Amino acid sequence: MSSRCTVWVVDIDRDLKVVLQDERLTVMGLLAETWASLSVRNAAHLATFGMAGAEFEVCLRLARSPEGLLRMSDLAAQTTLTTSGVTRVVDRLVERGLVSRQSCSTDRRTTYAVISPGGRDLLAQVLPGHLEITEQWLIQPLRDGRLADFVAGLRAVRDHAAPCSTVGSNGAALAPQRESSPAG
Repeated sequence: MSSRCTVWVVDIDRDLKVVLQDERLTVMGLLAETWASLSVRNAAHLATFGMAGAEFEVCLRLARSPEGLLRMSDLAAQTTLTTSGVTRVVDRLVERGLVSRQSCSTDRRTTYAVISPGGRDLLAQVLPGHLEITEQWLIQPLRDGRLADFVAGLRAVRDHAAPCSTVGSNGAALAPQRESSPAG
């Protein structure tokens, strides 16, 4: 019995070595390393303004949206936050006077988050440094003609992985499709 188990472990080790060479692991690793590096740099910059990354993300999304407002559900779809996470972040931003809530005049169930003049003022202070970090650490290495392809690739992946993340989206995210197994 033990020799059978040993053979099985050896096979797993051999298979694991093959799987560990899969290019998809490299792609995900590069993405994770890049995101982590950029996030650390941005977090340090945002901290000088008393902002967390999620607060910046919400304020930026609102400021870039038509009329400076989004439904709370759309804000959740466009950010890395859950609906309850968006609620907590918006609560903090409301307390600081950076965002307000506005009821929908035609649907009492809908609430909008709205960027305030104070939120716009803070963004005006934060954005030059944010753009400098983005230019230096993300854009500059792609200035040799690869930037357009990179942006197109990011949009394609984003649209596939998060189809409701565009401004003003009003659809629910599609459930991930599962591969069907062969009949047998």
